[in-house]
Amino acid sequence: MAKLLLWMRNGGLKLFGFTGFLLLIWGTFAPVGTIVWWLDRGSEKLEKRSRELANRINGEDTNSHVTSNASRCYIVFLPGVGAEKNEVSPREEAFLDRLEQDQPQCLTVRSVFPYSAANENIGGQQVFEFLWKVSENAEGWLKLTERILEVRNVWRMAVSADNRYGPIYNQAIALTIVEQMEKQQPIPTSPEEPIQLILMGTSGGAQVALGAAPYLDKWLPVEISVVSFGGVFDGNEGFDVAKHVYHFRGERDWVENIGGIVFPSRWRWTVGSPYNRARRDDRYAVYSSGPHEHQGEKSYFGREVAKNDGTTYAELMLKQVNQLPIWSSVNTPSK
Repeated sequence: MAKLLLWMRNGGLKLFGFTGFLLLIWGTFAPVGTIVWWLDRGSEKLEKRSRELANRINGEDTNSHVTSNASRCYIVFLPGVGAEKNEVSPREEAFLDRLEQDQPQCLTVRSVFPYSAANENIGGQQVFEFLWKVSENAEGWLKLTERILEVRNVWRMAVSADNRYGPIYNQAIALTIVEQMEKQQPIPTSPEEPIQLILMGTSGGAQVALGAAPYLDKWLPVEISVVSFGGVFDGNEGFDVAKHVYHFRGERDWVENIGGIVFPSRWRWTVGSPYNRARRDDRYAVYSSGPHEHQGEKSYFGREVAKNDGTTYAELMLKQVNQLPIWSSVNTPSK
């Protein structure tokens, strides 16, 4: 305590105050990047892409080549606010590798950065490039830069949940998802057999997945399921179009509780919200995943041992995901 008081006297309080002020400024201007993207190229790109998809769905695109044995199941993974680029972490990579082995009928999409309308890494954005470089090799107090970048991503997640800017931002992410799905294979568009689209998100990635869901449902012949790992999300977007939303919460994950506190649409007495309608219709299910924390080696994809039999935190999570009922409908889709 004495060291903390000394640090505050020696300028620490000013530094703390300046950092807080800087984060508030970032929050104020968080929607600007989305608006610039929309005005610069976003609206034209979205219009062109949606027209192409409509032509394919109606059978008017003769340049589309989809093989008869093409997979009709996609798993799209959106990382949490700790992500800094459009690549998943080694822990997440290992988890998805195992899931792909267990569910070989599905293709996994791992290259969507849910905190940029243009799917750009933090380092690709000039304002944050310096902080990103510092955080890569940060030690000691410089580790604070990682937390600052996380807060930056939290603001972007908040944009997704904002009813003023969210529609633009969520359409941009949905477009990125479609593009990355097509990189895996051309998207089958026969309306008789809907694609099984499984959106998986951890932390703020769950909010962005739910935000993108209505546009994916509009553009593609899909049946959408959402899987949340300690997700922080509001109760509006996505719940009306998702067939099911499955939410895993760790016993030691206090961050997961934030969504249910700060978003009124998650409150039980907001009876008409999409979240509460989905809950009453049994389209929203909550599972206690075990002793998981929100981040680190004891998180949902952690590599430390969680049980006496040697099961790791990631293996514990994988087992529960494989038991979800969504996999039974992958081979026999129905809309």
